[in-house]
Amino acid sequence: MGRSRISSIALSLLAVLMASPLAWGAKAEASTLIIEYNSTDEDLGVQFFFDAEEWASMEITDPSGNVIYSADTDGILADQGGGSEMFVESVEPGLDDVSFEEFFRRFPEGIYKFQGETVDGKVVTGKTHFTHAVPAGPVVTSPVNPDGGCAVKVAIPTIIDWEPVTKTVFGDPVTIKGYEVIVESDETNFDVHIPASAGTQLTVSAETLTAGVTYNFEVLAIEEGGNQTITSGCFVPGR
Repeated sequence: MGRSRISSIALSLLAVLMASPLAWGAKAEASTLIIEYNSTDEDLGVQFFFDAEEWASMEITDPSGNVIYSADTDGILADQGGGSEMFVESVEPGLDDVSFEEFFRRFPEGIYKFQGETVDGKVVTGKTHFTHAVPAGPVVTSPVNPDGGCAVKVAIPTIIDWEPVTKTVFGDPVTIKGYEVIVESDETNFDVHIPASAGTQLTVSAETLTAGVTYNFEVLAIEEGGNQTITSGCFVPGR
């Protein structure tokens, strides 16, 4: 067979492959893998999120190609048309059980790939760059109880204030894209995202609070790659 004939066949095959959704697949709308570290409780875990329409199966591989997670839609969920968004959070063992060093060996830095198949047999893919840039825990300056435990008789409205986070837990520079503040009680769930440019303070309004009720709160520092670190506390507002 002549070289021109071989080239013609190769080009034709390439055109077919490029036009084939099954061969090349569609890109997932979102695929992320992040670290969440609680600096108060000193525990550590991962969270991953995958968003693709009508997926029937999906797996995640680490930079070495090892499968770290897989899922299938079966039964009624498959009859419904498959999955869409999926969020999974790992167990978060304490650092006494799993150190940062061991955790980083389990989840090395690099590109993690997501690959799934839709209910009609099309391939869907995604990927994310996973890093070990774990922010240091935000240092909360208010409300603080100097004796430990919950701050009591805190003014209403309550100001939650913290110092800017500029380093990782290991002292390396880190870029924080924003903070998240969560305030909860049995009857309250208050959750606000704050861009880093907006400062490091949040006022919880009087309408949200009841004197004498214990409120748990978290301040999360979120770095540019998505890794986040929590500092938690509690307070009891009073007049």
